[in-house]
Amino acid sequence: MLKIILVDDEPKAVKGLAWQINEYFKDVNIAGTFTNPKKAIDFLKNNTVDCVFLDVEMPGIDGFSFLEYFEYINFKVVYVTAFSSYAIQAIKKEAKDYLLKPVEPAELIDIITKLKEEKNQEFKIENQTPKRIAISTEGKLTYVKYDHILYCESDGNYCKLHLKDQRIITVSKKIKDIQKSLSTPTFYRMHNSYLINTEKVKEYLREGYVVLENQIKVPVSRQKRAGFLQIMQ
Repeated sequence: MLKIILVDDEPKAVKGLAWQINEYFKDVNIAGTFTNPKKAIDFLKNNTVDCVFLDVEMPGIDGFSFLEYFEYINFKVVYVTAFSSYAIQAIKKEAKDYLLKPVEPAELIDIITKLKEEKNQEFKIENQTPKRIAISTEGKLTYVKYDHILYCESDGNYCKLHLKDQRIITVSKKIKDIQKSLSTPTFYRMHNSYLINTEKVKEYLREGYVVLENQIKVPVSRQKRAGFLQIMQ
């Protein structure tokens, strides 16, 4: 099921768009509607969605600066605007698409249909393609299966991959770049310094740690705890 949120500072606009989506698509999950972009940002930092339908002109945080609050964007964006002049900016921001207000049903149906098709295709690819990452070290490429990675640890401009066979591979990349390469929701950024394989978690300790298969305790930042508990349900 496609999971989305709607962000627009005008209550009538966000309510109207939600009504249209519910009217035409019974299999789309609107996980949240927000008239305050800051609250939407907080939600996205603790929850995973497929797409954000995002108004452009909003006070304080507009639709373009909205994305600057994320170190890594793991959702698609459809800009919703009353001004066609924003279309070029939307494209430059690598938006999936844009909708002009008032939203035409045919255009909305076309965009959501495409999003659903892409999600289905991504699911097929994810389940057909071997999950592994290519690591460049000492003049060679080492292929490491996702399943062999317990967690990744930031070390300044380097990142250490801790493997289940107790090996540690140090890569000359920041942890945010490794996070982009590990393009699967299996890996979750628990902390500025740690990215874990959630399938390797044995326990969650209420004082703010997870225990992995190798008995290593990894801290969970206070801001990430709610998101972690949700994805582990």
